[in-house]
This record gives sequence, C-alpha cells and structure tokens, in this order.
Amino acid sequence: MNRDWLQSAVLLLCITAQVLCQLCQTPCRCPKNIPKCRAGVPLVLDGCGCCQVCARERGEPCTELNPCDKGLQCDHSTSLPGEPGECLEEMGCELNGVSYAEGQAFRPSCDSSCLCTGGGVTCVHTCPLSTHLPAPDCPSPQYIRLPGKCCPEWVCESLENTVIQDAITEKTGPDPSCPPRQSTQWSACSRSCGSGVSTRVSNQNPSCRLQLETRLCKVRPCSALYLPKGVCQPTVLPPGRMRLFHEGCFSTRTFNLRYCGLCSDTRCCTPHHTSTAQVALMCPGGRLQHRAVMFIHSCVCHHHCPYAKLSSLSL
Repeated sequence: MNRDWLQSAVLLLCITAQVLCQLCQTPCRCPKNIPKCRAGVPLVLDGCGCCQVCARERGEPCTELNPCDKGLQCDHSTSLPGEPGECLEEMGCELNGVSYAEGQAFRPSCDSSCLCTGGGVTCVHTCPLSTHLPAPDCPSPQYIRLPGKCCPEWVCESLENTVIQDAITEKTGPDPSCPPRQSTQWSACSRSCGSGVSTRVSNQNPSCRLQLETRLCKVRPCSALYLPKGVCQPTVLPPGRMRLFHEGCFSTRTFNLRYCGLCSDTRCCTPHHTSTAQVALMCPGGRLQHRAVMFIHSCVCHHHCPYAKLSSLSL
C-alpha cells in the first residue's frame, strides 16, 4: 500500500511538472549577462533550475519559467490555460476542514492521493479504474468494499456466503424488531448531467432485509446556464429556489439547489457531501408520488472522472 501511495504522489508531481519538462532545455542555455533587477528584487533560479531571473513580485504576472519571490505563489485560478498567472501570497489549500501547504502531497482516504497546488487540490484515484465483471453464474453480484480492503470488488451472494453482510457499514441505533441499521455507500450518479439514478444496498426498509435502493440525482443541468465560464468552481449555487422535475412530474415545493461545476482542463467536479430526502412529486392526472432525492452540499474537482469528458453542454 505504501508503494502505491508513493507511486501516486510521484504521478501527481509529474503532472504538475510536465509543462516544465517541455519548456526546459538540456543542457541549460542562459544569457551571458546577469539580469539587473529593481531595488529590493532578488535574483532567483527560473523554473528549470538553470538560469538566474528577477523574481516576480506581488501582483505581477508569472509563469513556469518566471517564478514568484519567496513567500508568494503563482496563482492561475483566474487565468485561462496557457496564460500567465499572478503572484499572490501563498494560500495553501483546504479539504474537509484540513489545511495543506502549497506543494504538499497528502492522502485524504485510502483510495485517493492529492496534491495542493496553485491554491487548489488535484486528486487521483488509487484504485483500479477497471475491474473484471462477475461471471454469468454469479448470484446477486454486488460491487462493494470488503472489510480490511480499500478498493471495492465484485462479490457473489449466496445462502452460504455472508461476505456481503460483513461488508455492510453499520449505522447507529439498533431496532428491537430489526438487525442493526446497515447500508453501503451511495454509488455515483448514473448521468454526468440531467436526471440520473444513484444506488446502494441497505436494510433500512419495512422488511429489515438488505435490498437495492435508488435515489434520483442530478450532478448538473445539461445546459450550462448556471455554470461559470473559464473558472474551475467545484460547487455552483443557482439563483433562487427551483422545483425538481422527473419524467413529467414536478416537486410540490421549491428548493435551494447546488450543482457541481465544470473545469476547462482535464479535471471533473463530482459530489463530495450529499444527503438524501423524500420529495413529493405531482404527476399527470393529479397522482402524487414520493421519491428519494440526492441533495448536493459540496463538490470536489479531481482527475478521476467517472464519466467521459463533458462536451455536449451548451456553454
């Protein structure tokens, strides 16, 4: 596991440094004359570690080859890909209430490795991106995380097999008439935009038996009307309260919704903290139905994208 963590950290650093690998020349080729800097501005090595250049000060443009002075960092949060950043005070990053220093590699969970860079967090998934599907004769296959293991895998359920029971995460509060409340984590939404479905296995039902449950979900609208352009903003709050729509039905009340944004680079933004609530839907003919719905509280942007790159959104 330590080896996998080291490989993931190296991969993150390589992603950050790949631009420098393309720009830096070997051997170094520096100007004969040493640059003359303004009073108080020190000479520093360029991003290649080759030549001396004048450090960029607060508010000045910066690039991979023209770094900022000590105590400043090159912020690209408001610049488009390929454009210079701006030198600002080092601000580090924050994820799940924990602060990290600029350039620090860390592991928020056993299945992901992250790097704090440019004031934002970039993460890669350490579990295999593809797994072998279960055999046709596998009864009730479940894709779950087994006790003592980090990455989920396919497990076949049978009368003699209690491994699925062991893999369920216990919840609080035993019921005298039921076993302890248990459930797996909700799966990712089935669609990257528009209405989709998320699933889990749980015994939180009248029969107290492990059953497959579903909830409606919407990561973002397929129209990018509420999504900022040119900014990698994880969580987007549309203006005003909105109704939910599903297969010709609409919610009887309005909600303050949150969606996940879009990045102009290779990162994608997915839900990080969510909750589930029962919502009353008014359907054609005056029929009323109640459905479980996912509500997004926060999103996170990373490189482990469960969907293909979004290209059909109308920006």
